[in-house]
Amino acid sequence: MNKYTRCAVMLGALLLGACSHEHDDEHPAHPEPATETDHGHGGGISVTRFSPATELFVEYPPLVSGEDAAFAAHLTWLGERFEAVDEGRLVVTLTSDGGATDRAEASVSDTPGIFRPVLEPGTAGKRRLLLTLEIGERRHEHDLGEVVVHPDASAAAAALPAEEEDAGAISFTKEQQWKLDFAHAPAQTRELRESVAATALIRPAADREARIVSPAAGVLETGDTAFPHVGSPVEKGQVLVTLMPRLATGVDLATLEADVQRARIRAEHATQTARRLRQLVEAEVVAASRALAADHDERLARAELRAAERRIGMARGEGGGIPLRSPLAGTVVDVRTTRGAAVLEGEALIHVADLAHVWLEANISEADLGRITTPAGVFFQRDGETGARVLEVGRNARLVAFGGLVDEHSRTVPAIFEIDNADRTLRAGMRVQTRVFVGRVVSGLAVPASAIVDDNGQQVVFVMLDGESFARRVVRTGVRDGDWIAVEAGVAPGERVVSLGAYQLRLAATAPAAMGHGHAH
Repeated sequence: MNKYTRCAVMLGALLLGACSHEHDDEHPAHPEPATETDHGHGGGISVTRFSPATELFVEYPPLVSGEDAAFAAHLTWLGERFEAVDEGRLVVTLTSDGGATDRAEASVSDTPGIFRPVLEPGTAGKRRLLLTLEIGERRHEHDLGEVVVHPDASAAAAALPAEEEDAGAISFTKEQQWKLDFAHAPAQTRELRESVAATALIRPAADREARIVSPAAGVLETGDTAFPHVGSPVEKGQVLVTLMPRLATGVDLATLEADVQRARIRAEHATQTARRLRQLVEAEVVAASRALAADHDERLARAELRAAERRIGMARGEGGGIPLRSPLAGTVVDVRTTRGAAVLEGEALIHVADLAHVWLEANISEADLGRITTPAGVFFQRDGETGARVLEVGRNARLVAFGGLVDEHSRTVPAIFEIDNADRTLRAGMRVQTRVFVGRVVSGLAVPASAIVDDNGQQVVFVMLDGESFARRVVRTGVRDGDWIAVEAGVAPGERVVSLGAYQLRLAATAPAAMGHGHAH
């Protein structure tokens, strides 16, 4: 082989990998060999491996004894969002049963996530290839298994199979993935709970809300603090507003003054009568019961005097008015009036609710009632949230009621669940689409629900072929349970599907230019 042919073989290592299907979620005790059948475009070898914490996608040329082999290793942290490894060093080790060891290492390159060690294999023959990410005392191993070190470049070229192009493969480089919220997960068999769709309303618990109404006609003033507004925290017993009552029709100050005088005279007369009867009781002239009755009359007369004095004081703007207090601690969720407003008797003024716990009222269609004996829980997902909230009766929710009457207009029955809302993210009056667990469990192959993409009316997922290559698959879905959904066709167990960033990958498949290009190899 001349030097130009040899250069062509080496340059093949720097091109994109095609269709390696070597995915292992657990580190294997005896991994499959990474032979030249794991090839990339241009004759390079590409391999994808997983450790519990990292993903390795590596490209390298066929190994030739005495020839430098440049590795382009892409390392990604596995987590909620896959991110480039930007620290540590990558050690490449090539061993043989005879004890020969070749070793090379490299720190992370100028491009985070990419390591470029260069290894010069020694002894030709079957060797074992191990790539280890070292960060301090931590080790993340990727065992590529048995590989062949060829005696010369001619033998390496002869061992390469004919290149096969997968026309359906979607190229999506690691550099593109790292710039996005991107992740993938294996399809796996899970137990899934059956559920039915329902619309739901978030509202305060019935025993944790109160509406403050006006006990009389009058004018409102501030209470203990500034005039309440939506979102104001309140304590139990706190004066929210003060009502300054308005004189009734036909009542004037002169009439109120006369009422005070009459009440004062009655009170003085009752006091004198009670004092005289107590003296007579001491002299054993009258029975003690008469003195007791006189005492009651005196207290009643003085109470009427205080009420009359208070009425005239309020009419004159004295005495502070009638305080309207909150019967519970919570948050003001609605205010229907303002300071200085004239209100009528019985008019709703302020709505207070304790939102630390709320009710989720799910309205279940009459057609689905036959599938439910007792609701076992619900799950829902608000707009803007990445995952579903799963509520299970007996764990993080309480079934308050399951209605026995079908609403004549909506033809639904409510199931009410009490749930914790300590973070106050659920607001009273909020409507959410939810699904109610019916109490039955099925087992089947499932993928993250976020992996399902609506592509022109078809449900599809994007299956990982290797670290930078994906395939579009049409799937048939089944039961959904929270963040997981059953897949009845289209995906095999263990295949990894894009669970975060699937929409961007769809764009890459339909309009590659929209996602940009560029490989930092």
